[in-house]
Amino acid sequence: MVFGWGKKKQETKPIEEIPTEKHIPLSDVPKIVTELQKLRKSQTLSDIKNLRNATAPLIDDLTNIGKMLEKDNLNVDDIDKHLAIIVVRGKKQVIDIIKKGVTGIPEISSIENARELDSTLNQILKKVGDVLGRQTRVIHIFAKKYAAQLKNNLEVMNKNHSEIHLILKNFDETKSISDEITDSLTQIKTLNQIRTGNEKKIIDIKENIISLEKKILSIQTFIDEIKSSENYKKYLALKKSLDEFNNQRTKIKNEIDTQFTKISRPLSRYEYASSLDKDQKNILTKLNTDPFEILLPKNKDSIIVILENIRKAVSSGSISVKDMDKTLSHITETEELLDGYVKQISDYFKKYEQLKNDLNSLKPNNLISLENDLEKNTSFKEDAELKSKTIQNEIDEILLKIPQFITKIEEKLRKFSNTKYILDSS
Repeated sequence: MVFGWGKKKQETKPIEEIPTEKHIPLSDVPKIVTELQKLRKSQTLSDIKNLRNATAPLIDDLTNIGKMLEKDNLNVDDIDKHLAIIVVRGKKQVIDIIKKGVTGIPEISSIENARELDSTLNQILKKVGDVLGRQTRVIHIFAKKYAAQLKNNLEVMNKNHSEIHLILKNFDETKSISDEITDSLTQIKTLNQIRTGNEKKIIDIKENIISLEKKILSIQTFIDEIKSSENYKKYLALKKSLDEFNNQRTKIKNEIDTQFTKISRPLSRYEYASSLDKDQKNILTKLNTDPFEILLPKNKDSIIVILENIRKAVSSGSISVKDMDKTLSHITETEELLDGYVKQISDYFKKYEQLKNDLNSLKPNNLISLENDLEKNTSFKEDAELKSKTIQNEIDEILLKIPQFITKIEEKLRKFSNTKYILDSS
């Protein structure tokens, strides 16, 4: 405490008031907040104006005290010379601060004026309080007739300033609460807009799902009709026959591969050592890798020429083998089997093409297209259902958040109103 003023008063416990309840729609909150804020502002300015008017005379008194103190020599002639110097210096400091630091205070017509008043009083009290604190012994001993007056004056000024500061603080808290309520209302509005938009999306999605379900049912009906027809049953039976016939290819191919494996060594060496034309070179390469693909009637003569050339190369020693007689025997054996292989393969492809053509003639042209459409529309429906579920979850979250915001608004309204407002968001 500066210069001995500002003793804390005994606080009295306020009597609790039973708040009145009032049910209002959420849409009325902005109007109520505006009215309460306006009322609080008016009350704030009125209270501070009264305090200002009560403080203004004290400012004048301080100035007058300074003037009187300046004219008073405090009887320094009657005291020790060194002590007199200290007293005169202290007196001058007090007078200088009063002259320079004690200024007029603003009239109150706005919150800005009130803040200016708060700041001005704070500076006056600090400056005067500091100098009186430093010169307290000088004032109390040598200027007793001013000490009590200064103490009482500053004590009231300090009390008034504290009340002004508290009123402004409460006003700022009210403004902060008002802003928080406005922010909560904005968030509720945004959430309701999102919810409305999402609800419309769900309606559109459900309509789309119904349309897709009808389309899927129609496509499935067409597919079922096709698959229940006699023609489709024949198609499936023939497809099964074709699949089974493919096993014949494997059997023939394995038999041919086994035979040509017997002469694979001379075949491979001949491929690297010979100089053949492009067609013969291709035939020779296939004989080494996949003879089934090359044993066709049109290639038969070329194959025989290649085998005979290999025979000659083996016989002459140009192509070395472990057992010449055995190798020559396998070449002869292969040549003798060649006609049978060519015929087997030719007969296979002929029958395969016939079965394939018959299958294509029975194949339902639009079945694949219908099955693709069914898969595509089923996927669309699943995506739409998932999207609808996701949007519904967002709506459910919003429906949980809005009551929380409403509760917060009710709590904040209670902080600057004696009425307990119960909000209806419907």
